[in-house]
Amino acid sequence: MYILGFESTCDETAAAVVKDGREVCSNVIATSVAEQALYGGVVPEIASRRHAENISAVAEKALADANLTMADIDAVAVTFAPGLIGAVLVGVNFAKGLAYAAGKPLVPVHHLRGHIAANYLTHPDLKPPFLCLVASGGHSHIVLVQDWCRYQILGRTVDDAAGEAFDKVARTLGLPYPGGPSVSQAARTGDPHAYRLPVPHVQGKYNVSFSGLKTAVVNEVHNAQQRGETVSVPDMAASFQERIAQILAKKLLAAAADNGAKTVCLAGGVAANGRLRQLVNDGVQKLGAKVYLPELKYCGDNGAMIAAQGYYEYLDDNLADWTLNGLPTLEIDYR
Repeated sequence: MYILGFESTCDETAAAVVKDGREVCSNVIATSVAEQALYGGVVPEIASRRHAENISAVAEKALADANLTMADIDAVAVTFAPGLIGAVLVGVNFAKGLAYAAGKPLVPVHHLRGHIAANYLTHPDLKPPFLCLVASGGHSHIVLVQDWCRYQILGRTVDDAAGEAFDKVARTLGLPYPGGPSVSQAARTGDPHAYRLPVPHVQGKYNVSFSGLKTAVVNEVHNAQQRGETVSVPDMAASFQERIAQILAKKLLAAAADNGAKTVCLAGGVAANGRLRQLVNDGVQKLGAKVYLPELKYCGDNGAMIAAQGYYEYLDDNLADWTLNGLPTLEIDYR
């Protein structure tokens, strides 16, 4: 079964064709990240405009790269929530129009479910149940994946998401957007123990909080400036990365141990962080469980992950009609 998937929740306009939820036939991405970097972050209006300009072209290329036509496609999947609503609506309306014109079923896909499904593209043997940390620019969740389309949230951020904290710390340190890669790059030559950053405490055993950690970095930089001193960017980047990776890994491993998880995964843009991958890999192995990490190219937003999850949503009879609307917020465990 061939699924054509669309993703447009932030600054990537993406389309892909995936066969049977596992085999990537094509994966095309047009990004406005360079333009967004001029403003230090995503400007929703600019992102929406670029989606409208690019989505038809990425759809055509995704089909061409897969050497298929719409006649060969079995269903059209699209991210309908959550995300920047203007951006989401571009993808939803294009997918609706395409599916209607081609006479194909329309499959709504939750963005975080798509991120989790990115692991299916890397690991053909992976199947539920498993535990997954989904960490990205807008989300940080510890999710028990009970079945292909059944989820239970065990923990979450109570304020900032991990990726959002990376972006804000990068801006404070004068590093370019997006913050995750730039902080990670700067941290390579830094001392992760140079600055003593706090460990935020929060109610809920598996919940996390990053607002205070982000503020601690901002205050450290501002206080140094007032004293006429300079903060070592590599050292601060390394110290921040170490702290946030330790927090995420500790919470995930605690949830895995308490719930007897035999399989643990990472997903989302922050899953590309090398230090987090190392800590999770080492910790999960000590628990005697299996760890699955997505390929780096599938960590960020892409159409292949949406097409992959779309396959399982289709099998679960989760189809949409032509009234499908985009939503800015929606829990992953919706039914």
